[in-house]
Amino acid sequence: MADKIKKAYRASKGIYDDVLTQRSLFSKLYIKLFWSGVDDNKIARVILDYIPEDFSGVLLVVPVGFTQEKWKRLLNANIICLDYSEDMILQAKKRLENYSHILCMQGDVGELPLENSSCDIVLSMNGFHAFPNKNQAFQEIWRVVKPGGKFIACFYIKGKSKITDWLVKNILSKEGWFTPPFQTEKQLKDLLENLYSKINLHTEGSMVYFECIK
Repeated sequence: MADKIKKAYRASKGIYDDVLTQRSLFSKLYIKLFWSGVDDNKIARVILDYIPEDFSGVLLVVPVGFTQEKWKRLLNANIICLDYSEDMILQAKKRLENYSHILCMQGDVGELPLENSSCDIVLSMNGFHAFPNKNQAFQEIWRVVKPGGKFIACFYIKGKSKITDWLVKNILSKEGWFTPPFQTEKQLKDLLENLYSKINLHTEGSMVYFECIK
């Protein structure tokens, strides 16, 4: 399954990067259709506001995503950008090569190359619906977050939009971009409540976004 995902991202590397960065009209229309009219840029701004502009700790970002302008401003932080897609890492390195506080590396969220309790914040935007072993990814992120640290994320949640559920099942999963099984809102909330002491969770359309404190 992991090889299937890697091949899918390699074969569609230009499309993948374009969708995440939303540089074209096509990608903007795709996002609008997929998220059933939800303003994902607005949600992204809410999520990024969970990270203060004067943040000075260790921030793990997985996958790399489209939030690199924010990372450039956090000059007092130590930022690790990790992605399973080798192409996304290469593109991120090109965009961030002049920023010594940012490290880009290829890796697997299910086997993070980090010590226990080594991160103040872990951020995952639009990643979990693609991760092959979601339970292992949740456990690994919990492992590397410090006590009192944050896990912040947004991703697809099933059961909220028939259009989105159809696209995920019949197109995105078959192409290898998304990987079942997918969680309902209740399943996700139960899982997070077992791992974290405080949860601030919201859903809009087919997107769930949250901030958890360990």
